[in-house]
Amino acid sequence: MSALSPDKSTAKPPPSTQILVIGGGPAGSYAATALAREGFKVHLLEKDMFPRYHIGESLLPSSRSFLSFIGAEERVENHGFTPKVGAALKLNQHKREGYADFDVSAWNVVRSEFDDLLLKYASSCGVAIHEGIAVQKIIFSAEDPSKPISAEWLSREGASGRIDFEWLVDASGRNGVMSTRYLKNRRFNQVLRNRAMWGYWTGAGTYAKGTSRENAPWLEALTDESGWAWFIPLHNGTASVGIVMSEDAYLRKKNALLAHNSGEEYYLSQLQLTPGIIDLLGDGKFLGEVKTAGDYSYSALQYGGTNYRIVGDAGDPLFSSGVHLAFSSALCAASTISASIRGDCTEAEAISFHDMKTSTSYTRFLLAILGVYKQIKAQESSVLSDVNEDNFDRAFQFLRPVILGAADTDASVTEEMLQTTIDFFSHVVGVTHPEMHTAVAQRIDLKFMAPNGPILPHKVVADAAGQDKEANQVLWQINSKKGLDVLYDWEKDFRKEKLNGFSIRLIRGQLGLCSGDI
Repeated sequence: MSALSPDKSTAKPPPSTQILVIGGGPAGSYAATALAREGFKVHLLEKDMFPRYHIGESLLPSSRSFLSFIGAEERVENHGFTPKVGAALKLNQHKREGYADFDVSAWNVVRSEFDDLLLKYASSCGVAIHEGIAVQKIIFSAEDPSKPISAEWLSREGASGRIDFEWLVDASGRNGVMSTRYLKNRRFNQVLRNRAMWGYWTGAGTYAKGTSRENAPWLEALTDESGWAWFIPLHNGTASVGIVMSEDAYLRKKNALLAHNSGEEYYLSQLQLTPGIIDLLGDGKFLGEVKTAGDYSYSALQYGGTNYRIVGDAGDPLFSSGVHLAFSSALCAASTISASIRGDCTEAEAISFHDMKTSTSYTRFLLAILGVYKQIKAQESSVLSDVNEDNFDRAFQFLRPVILGAADTDASVTEEMLQTTIDFFSHVVGVTHPEMHTAVAQRIDLKFMAPNGPILPHKVVADAAGQDKEANQVLWQINSKKGLDVLYDWEKDFRKEKLNGFSIRLIRGQLGLCSGDI
C-alpha cells in the first residue's frame, strides 16, 4: 500500500496473523504502526467506524518525539491543529494564574480527526485495519492457560469469525478486554475518582492575546474547591469547556440542583464557579450538548503476560496525560514484543520490562497530579492504597536525595514520603509567567535557573532566593518542573532509563531491548 494512501480496510479479518491489535485509538494505532514498520505482520480490529468522537484534546510536547519516531510528526503538524505553546492554571482566585511555558509546542486536537489521521497513517505503513469489528472473546492455549492465542469477533453487519495470532496488543481502552474480562485486575484511583462534564462553545475569547502565551489552554480551580475546569481552544473554531469534580461532589450537587433544572443548567451553573473561564467565554455561544464521563483514571496490577501486552489511556485530564501514556505504553509494547521475537531477551524479561515501564510512568504522573489536586481541593491526599510500593520506589528514585535530604535512606514507602513528594510537585504550576522568569534571571545566579541542571535541595532554593518572593516562586517552579520533565523527556525516559538492566533500543529496523547503551 502506498505510504500516502488514506485508505483503511473494513474487509473481514483473515483466519490468522502474526500480531493482533485490539483498538484503533492512539495506543493501538501507534503500537501497530511501530510494529509494522519493523516488518511484522499486523492486523488491527476496531469496533467503531472512524472518525468517531473522543475526549482528551490537549497533548503534551512529548507527542512530537513519539510521532517523529514513527514518521508521523509532519503529517500531524500539517493537519492544522491549534498549536499549544503552554498552559495557564489558576488555583487561587486571589492570585494571578500560573503558567507552564513549553520549550517545544504541542497541539490541541479534535480527537476524531487526530485519531482518524493516526489510523490512516497506520494503514499507510502496512497495518491491515478492520473497522466495525468488535472482539467478543479471547481464547487461551490449552497447554498454557495464561497465553492468549486467538480472538472471536463480530462485525456490525452480523458476520462473525475467529482470528489466530502469535502476539496480542490489547489497546481496547476503557473496555479493557484483557484487564476487565480475564485478568480482572483494573484498579480505579480513589483520590482521582472524578466525574467530568463538558461541552463546546463558539465565539469565545483568547487567553493572553498579543503575548507569547496567546491562545494557551486555561485550567481553573472551582471557587468552592470541589474541582477544576478547562478551556481548550480548537482549530475548528470551537472551544472545549469542561468541569471535573470528585464523584461525591458531582453527585451531591447534581441531586440538589436537578430537581428543577436540566443537565445543561447544571453544567452552566458550575461554570459560574470559574470567573476566569466566564471572562474567556465572553459573548460565546454554547452549542447545547453536555457530555459526561467518569472512571477514567485507572491502573492495573500487570500490563503484560505471555505473548500479550496491555496498553492505553489511563491518564487524568489535569496534565493531559492520556495520549502521552497511550504512546508511551504502546512504544514499550512494540519494543518488548520486538525484543522477544528477535531474541534480545527472554519473554519473561520482556514482560517484566513492560510492566515496570508502564506502571512507573503511571505512578510518576499520579504523584505530580496529586500535587496540584492538593492545592485545588485544599486537603491532604492519602495515596498509599493507590500506589504499589515497587512502582513508587522506581518513580521516586530520582527525587529521593532531595526529598529526604540524603542520598541513601530506607527504601520503604511511608505516608510522609508520599506527602513530601506531592508537596514538591505542587510547585509545578506556581504563580509565575515568562516575564517574571526574565526579571528574576537579572538578579539571581543563572546556575539556579538552569532547566537541565540537577534538582536542588530545599535549603539551596531558600538560600538562593533569600527574601525575594518572586525569585522563590520562580526557582521552586523551575525545580519542581525538573521532576516533571522526566515524565516526557524523550532522551531520559526512552533512550537512557534502564529497568532490570535493559533499556529500549529506539532504532528503526532494530526496535527492541538492549542491555548496553544506545
